[in-house]
Amino acid sequence: MLYIRKAMDSIMRISQRCQRVTGSLTLAIDAKAKEMKQKGIDVVGFGAGEPDFDTPEHIRKAAKDALDLGKTRYTPAAGMPELRQAICDKLKRDNGLDYVPQQIVVSNGAKHSLFNSFQALLEEGDEVIVPGPYWVSYPEIVRMAGGVPVIVEGREENNFKPTIDDFRAAVTDKTRAVVINSPNNPNGFVFTREELQAIGDLAIEKDLSIVSDEIYEFLVYDGAEHISIASLSPEIKERTIVINGFSKTYAMTGWRMGYAAGPKEIISPMTKLHQYGIMSAPTMSQYAAIEALKNGDDDIAEMRDQYDMRRRLIVDGLNRLGLTCFEPEGAFYVFPSIQSTGMTSDEFCERLIYDKHVAVVPGSAFGACGEGFVRISYAYSIKHLAEALNRIGAFLKELK
Repeated sequence: MLYIRKAMDSIMRISQRCQRVTGSLTLAIDAKAKEMKQKGIDVVGFGAGEPDFDTPEHIRKAAKDALDLGKTRYTPAAGMPELRQAICDKLKRDNGLDYVPQQIVVSNGAKHSLFNSFQALLEEGDEVIVPGPYWVSYPEIVRMAGGVPVIVEGREENNFKPTIDDFRAAVTDKTRAVVINSPNNPNGFVFTREELQAIGDLAIEKDLSIVSDEIYEFLVYDGAEHISIASLSPEIKERTIVINGFSKTYAMTGWRMGYAAGPKEIISPMTKLHQYGIMSAPTMSQYAAIEALKNGDDDIAEMRDQYDMRRRLIVDGLNRLGLTCFEPEGAFYVFPSIQSTGMTSDEFCERLIYDKHVAVVPGSAFGACGEGFVRISYAYSIKHLAEALNRIGAFLKELK
């Protein structure tokens, strides 16, 4: 038996494409925190960006009702017609975007829509501009599609927001697309209308596609405004894929519901990928999503108010501890500097989780410009955040 296993190991060939993909450090940190908790260690974890709220009761009830009525069979691959229509209504109401159901494909989360987008857009060697610091999945999803991520590094003095000159300098004759993530993960900046217009104009000039991840659109604070880049002009809209989902807005992470909206020319091949990849998103989750879109506005407002309170607490607490950070305009992350400790972000995070049992994500996970910073999610209770601040404070005192 041992001989057979060794023979199989030597025969099994792993594709170069798969080998180029690195594992998610945020999920690794989260897994480590959960492993420590299972061993009885009191860990305060900020690894995954997951709301701590329960999915609202009326949304859960919609899924239960679907189960009780036996609505458990396949739906059309692109999603239930009534859900796609509800998404069209939402995009018109909230973003000023006109779509028909044939321009919508419902997926297993926004990440899945991103995966399908790049699979449909890219040929081997095509380049995709990714603003950094970036959500860890963007470069790897591009690589899985055979593409080459080109990182446009933001700078701390501009709250890590790349400028239009940074985008322009990254364009080559191999550039196929540009990623926009606003509000941003990992640091919460929000692109202004003028900044988005400049990016859209550049895409038109250079004939680029735009993949706009708007998963945090409703989580904006202090007068910041989320604007969908596709709403700025018909010319920009016709080259944009809008990505969104239900995980962050409605605390529906485990329901795995997302969607993409765009021109029929791109949604059609994405739907074909969908057919062969997963067939269709979970039926019960689709019924829950319809309820969320139709009756979830009050839930959004309540959770956003809680996030805002937590945001102010964590920013104030970190600055008082000497871990300076700017106040995020959106999402639910802060990106404090740990440069005063003299450690790399990886060293800081490793020592913090083992010494004080607080799990945060090293900035190095989000690109070269993230080195010297860490990402902390405030999608957790006030009690949770206060305890983490106390432990981080004790950790910093011991370092001195």
